[in-house]
Amino acid sequence: MIKKLLIANRGEIAVRIIRACKELKIDTVAVYSEPDVNALHAQLATESYCIGGAASADSYLNIANILSVAALTGCDAVHPGCGFLSENAGFAAMVEKCGMKFIGPNPQVMEKMGDKAAACTTVKNAGIPVIPGSDGAIELGSAGALAEKIGYPVLIKAASGGGGRGIRIVRSTNELEIRWAEAQAEAKKFFSDDRMYIEKYIERPRHVEVQVMCDKFGHAVHLFERNCSVQRRNQKMLEEAPCFGLSAKLKNALYEAAVKVCRSVGYDNVGTVEFLLDQNDDFYFIEMNTRVQVEHCVTEEITGMDIIKTMIRLADGGKLPYKQSDISCNGHAIECRINAEDIRNNFRPTAGKINFLHCPGGNGIRIDTDLYTGGEVSPFYDSMILKMIAHAPTRLDAIRKMRCALEELLIEGVDTTVESQYMILHHPDFIRGDYDTGFVDEFLENNGTNIR
Repeated sequence: MIKKLLIANRGEIAVRIIRACKELKIDTVAVYSEPDVNALHAQLATESYCIGGAASADSYLNIANILSVAALTGCDAVHPGCGFLSENAGFAAMVEKCGMKFIGPNPQVMEKMGDKAAACTTVKNAGIPVIPGSDGAIELGSAGALAEKIGYPVLIKAASGGGGRGIRIVRSTNELEIRWAEAQAEAKKFFSDDRMYIEKYIERPRHVEVQVMCDKFGHAVHLFERNCSVQRRNQKMLEEAPCFGLSAKLKNALYEAAVKVCRSVGYDNVGTVEFLLDQNDDFYFIEMNTRVQVEHCVTEEITGMDIIKTMIRLADGGKLPYKQSDISCNGHAIECRINAEDIRNNFRPTAGKINFLHCPGGNGIRIDTDLYTGGEVSPFYDSMILKMIAHAPTRLDAIRKMRCALEELLIEGVDTTVESQYMILHHPDFIRGDYDTGFVDEFLENNGTNIR
């Protein structure tokens, strides 16, 4: 039984994990970088230790330092959160070699599904449609010929990527080399892996993902779907569950495909299977995230399940405590990611001291954050600083509730994206549920000129 767990992460997800562990009566060990000495996760954990400087490579990606702290403090397990080392199969394997449990799927499955290109090949062999592209990582020298074969535009994607990092759209041969260099540099920075692959770019798709849970005994269930199509620069801004406007037949096909992916690879923890839906409602597998997602909160709200607790119990050898028929979808949930960014300066990241913070509350409102009055927003890491989730019986009720919550949210000291989220929630296309991954760019171009 897990009694002490190290969180190899920071920010709101580290705080979320600590709170789940407290409910499970598990002691926690936080690790932090030098700039994060006063961070909330470092204050809430049972124990906290500095593991390096500001650069991620010196701290939150420093496997040796993280595992040294875990071993020296007598941890039974390590939870990687999301981002950083969360999809690093080598890290998961090293955790296990050190005699601790990795809170996630087994390293072999992580390696198979964490390599985005290899995952597509595996899924294709299982009979699930995938987007045409390279069968695995590819070198720049071969990318041009393949791009010509499948037809521009194409996507360059990081083989070990996630979270929208290491991705570039290429619309012609002339752009290929420079976009390749950009994506490769970003992949190296965020994942320490600059292998790339390419796939056909589908114009204006919807991005829909299915939350799955599996145990080590072959049981697998889905927790319905989320619409993650509100994106800017491949970064999700807002998510909702369930996905409005999909037929029951299409939803069931997505669920069946997601569970089939899990069973085909022997998946054994929480994960997310992501799909693109084209304008004909044909769907294509794009990747599997072998970790908890930032947007897991909306699924928790519509199902009433605690995904973080389930991750820990499954990694501890437990069985899924419910069958598919036990899981129901109740109401509608929307999550707004609030970033420390200046929306009038091309969403440039901002940093500084939080002079005042007031978070809304009330029935159906949830806040996940590591912010507090007097705390600091660091310039060294991801700009997301708060997640606000609204849950209501209907989608329109959830939209209204989220608007009210955004009106009440006060964050003084740094610029934030609250205003742009508020404007999105009033846009007619969003209200109708008639939007795709191109919605935000079009919105900013045609409707958001006053905030640029």
